[in-house]
Amino acid sequence: MAGGTLAHPARRRNRRPVGGRPGAAVPCPAMSRSASTAAGPRPNFVVFLTDDQGYGDLSCMGSPDCRTPRIDALAARGARFTSWYSNSPVCSPSRAALLSGRYPGNAGVRAILAGHRTTPGLPPEVPTLPAALKRLGYRTALFGKWHLGLAPGSRPHDHGFDEWFGFMAGCIDYFSHIFYWGANRPLPAPAGAPPGSPPGSAPGEGGQRLSNPLHDLWENGEEVYRDGEYFTDLIAERAVAFIREAARDGQPFFLYLPFNAPHYPMHAPRKYRDRFAHLPWDRQIMCAMLSAVDDAVGAVTDELERQGIAGQTCLYYQSDNGPSRESRNWLDGTLDPYYGGTAGGLKGHKFSLYEGGIRSPGILTWPERIPAGQVLDVPGAAMDVFPTFLKAAGGDPGAYELDGLDVLPAVAAGAPAPHERIFWEMGRQTAVREGRWKLVLNGQLVEGAPPEDDVFLADLETDPGERTNLATAQPERAAALRAAAEAWRAGIEARWQREWLPRVNGLAGRTPATVDVPAV
Repeated sequence: MAGGTLAHPARRRNRRPVGGRPGAAVPCPAMSRSASTAAGPRPNFVVFLTDDQGYGDLSCMGSPDCRTPRIDALAARGARFTSWYSNSPVCSPSRAALLSGRYPGNAGVRAILAGHRTTPGLPPEVPTLPAALKRLGYRTALFGKWHLGLAPGSRPHDHGFDEWFGFMAGCIDYFSHIFYWGANRPLPAPAGAPPGSPPGSAPGEGGQRLSNPLHDLWENGEEVYRDGEYFTDLIAERAVAFIREAARDGQPFFLYLPFNAPHYPMHAPRKYRDRFAHLPWDRQIMCAMLSAVDDAVGAVTDELERQGIAGQTCLYYQSDNGPSRESRNWLDGTLDPYYGGTAGGLKGHKFSLYEGGIRSPGILTWPERIPAGQVLDVPGAAMDVFPTFLKAAGGDPGAYELDGLDVLPAVAAGAPAPHERIFWEMGRQTAVREGRWKLVLNGQLVEGAPPEDDVFLADLETDPGERTNLATAQPERAAALRAAAEAWRAGIEARWQREWLPRVNGLAGRTPATVDVPAV
């Protein structure tokens, strides 16, 4: 696959809280360690996560029109993955997997979460990477989109972040920071409503309770206002300040930067749009939003260099899922599917378990450990970040329930890919990848439509675009992968019914096993 489009690439190798909320927990001295060990300084970690970005929307992944020189430079300094995945084709579950190191169903978040302020989210008993690193003496921060719950107990400071700034719903206006998407939608039945009450009902009230637009910008649990300031630029501003202060204090850190770009609404200041003035509007605004992210990535890497800590900092980049085709991206009343993002020749998009919905740009750099200039076809997924980072920091992944695996041996030393199989589920869809083979059950290209195929088997080495269904030509392989996928899905469903479903009431749509068109 030249860059990241169509043809498959040749394989080269198979603390102290600052400005924290009142009462924020501080690691007890017994859990803290110095920033240096016998092996030298412990690494810092930075995670860049984009939102609804397609596999083919970076110039290092083959885009001919979106220029992303700072992200390209990041990839050149380490490893760029051509078979990297999100753990879900939609945002909340993929974020839960990244932070928990588990499949979404094992982390208690299987569908997109709503944006009202009583929405529960990632269960408090699910350990997270920032909480695990905090126990090792790391300083932790999040600047950007959370989307893992708004109710008390579900917010970033409840999951290991010392410091955070951003929004908690699924999307905001980039300048006013208002969450409009949920307006005029029925709110969940409140506490005290009779069992089985429909959404929007309330005891003793006539009609429905409908949600209103919400301002959604927060700093350490307190609502703040930065009206008129572009949110991507605000993320970069906070990230640079955090790195500067952490470097001054000499404390290792974990910095999570979940951008909301290029998720709708499609907003970008003129300085970014003018870089792509020659493109049609849908593509121009997509590239402009990614160019703002590119500048932010550059601001972070420049600050790491200025502070003299670039060599000991591990940086990771990926998207939460594939590109959105939702018509609300247009902003002009157009009802056609949106074409601004591209999956780089892959089949499918956001909501789909074909490759375009889940395969993501993946970049991992760490100058002191990872050789530069690598392009790897090693399959991996967001859930692998937890064990990889934790082990690199001197922690023990075996102390946690994890589905992810440490990928550093494959990236730094040429070890084989750690996964025998990787699984996915979304609504009625289930998928599994085993080596070069990928099976999708009830795969959807258009959300809400009937499945394209009940069983679809592809050889991703020769057909990364999943154009040819080999299920009939390879019946034994298809049957074996189907049995594995169905057994895995049965385990997810059983745990969901037993452990998570009784406490879930904040989903934007219906229950995860039946939803076809999640919201936001």
